[in-house]
Formats: sequence, structure tokens, C-alpha cells
Amino acid sequence: MKQLTVFLSLILLVSLTDAQLKKRVAIATFEDKTGSGYAHIGSGVADMLTTALVKSGKFTVIERQELEKVLNEQKLGESGLVTAETAPKVGKLLGVELIVVGSVSEFGTKENQVSGGLSFISGGIKRKTSRAVVDVRLVNTVTGEIVAAESKEGEESSTGIAFDYEGIDFNNMDSWDDTDIGKACRKAVDGVVELITENMGKIPFTGKILKMNSDGTLLMKPGSEGNVKVGMEFDVFRVGEPIKDPDTGLDLGAEETKIGHVKVIEDALKGKAAKAKITDGKDIQATDILREPN
Repeated sequence: MKQLTVFLSLILLVSLTDAQLKKRVAIATFEDKTGSGYAHIGSGVADMLTTALVKSGKFTVIERQELEKVLNEQKLGESGLVTAETAPKVGKLLGVELIVVGSVSEFGTKENQVSGGLSFISGGIKRKTSRAVVDVRLVNTVTGEIVAAESKEGEESSTGIAFDYEGIDFNNMDSWDDTDIGKACRKAVDGVVELITENMGKIPFTGKILKMNSDGTLLMKPGSEGNVKVGMEFDVFRVGEPIKDPDTGLDLGAEETKIGHVKVIEDALKGKAAKAKITDGKDIQATDILREPN
């Protein structure tokens, strides 16, 4: 019986360890620097990246509209960009650990004639090479630090009748996903997903206390949607005043003081939150944050 208890405890420990907590990501509309003349390329590529991140199952992705709403409400939306100075404020309001900003610097198709074609086929048979280049910056919302800045590219070639993209709405991914340029763009986006996955480990998971209950428990976010499971434990920290660099004016973050410890006892609000009991500490408040124990 004792051996069975130890075995079950090990299974529980492994399952809790393997449950990687989902960190939260927001994606800004990409700037179009291609000069191609096609409309909505920046938003179309951002939507493609959002879909790819959601499908990976590794992150909780904030809708682009939510980010744009915060930018507009805070009067940060005139430029449409998130900077190192604005990232901490936006990240706190949205509850995200990372914001992805960037631009599309190349997007289009080059064609070479490989056959004279038939007279009734306009343009004849051509070799097409579609290419997309996406430049991204990953911004840590706690410090405003750019944790990575890289370009990712993709190419797709085919032979066939020349194709015209003029009638495509790049704001509707379904209308261009299976085209050569769509496939090239997907390759570039897949590279961005890999970059985000590699760098997310540098950014600590942050949970937030939503509400203190009269029975000594509390409501926290996220819940099972963020892979928070019953039995997980978290340290509670209180965040001090923001500290700014006197030379640059950049927000350097804030000191955090450990004030307690909690254990998750129940999933809540259909996975959007979880209930936890306080195992150590007092005077814990809503807005205090949660970190994984070291």
C-alpha cells in the first residue's frame, strides 16, 4: 500500500511538472514596408501569426483587437506601434508577458517566362517565385526589454499560368492562404513561432490574484486555460513602485517582495480562473501577483 501511495505521488508530481504553464502573448498589427500596393498585408500577416500561435497550443494569445483597443484608450494608437516605453503599461493592462511587434519588409512574386504559352492564355506559362520577409521584435512587458529581434523569410516556387493577386483581400486569410505567396508567408511565420517559443523561457510566468474570498481562499488567473492545474503551488509577490532609468527614462520594472504562498484547489470560471488556498502569508490582496516557486 505504501509503495502504491509513493507511485501515485510520483505520477502526480510528473504530471504537474509536465504541464507547462501557458504564457500570454499579444500581437500588434504589422507595419507594411513592402511598397507592394496590396492592402491589409500587415493585419493579414498578424492574423496568420495569431492562428499559428493558437494552433501550437503553447500560448494564450490575446486578440489583436483587444491590444488595439488598449492602444487607442491610452492614446498610444496614433503610431500603431508598441515601444519599449509603452510596453510595460500595455502589458499590465492586458495581463500579457510578451508583445510581438514588427513589419513585413518583402511580400510579392517574381515571374519568369518559361514557355510562350498559347495565344488564348494571357501571359503564357511562367515560373513564379513568391517571397515574404517578416521582421519582428519580442518585447518583455515587465521591463520593456527587447528580448529578440530577427527577420524570418519564406519562399515558394511553382510553374503555371501567371497569377494576379490584385483581387485578393489580404485581410481575409482564407482568400490567400493556399496561394504561393500565402505558403511563402506561412514559412516566415513558422520561423517567428519558433523564435517566440525559444525566447519565452526567458520571461517568467505571471499570474494575478483577482479576488479574496471570506473563507480564506482566493480567485486567481489563469485557470486550466493556462494549464494551471489542481495541486500546483505558487509564491505570492507584491509589486513596488515602477523604477525608471534616470538616463534613458525607460521603465526598468519594479521590485517584488515575496509575501506568501498558495496552492490551487479548484478550477473556476470555465478555466479562465482557479481557486487557491493560502498556505503561508497574510494581508494578501487582489492585484498581488503569482510566480512559480524557484
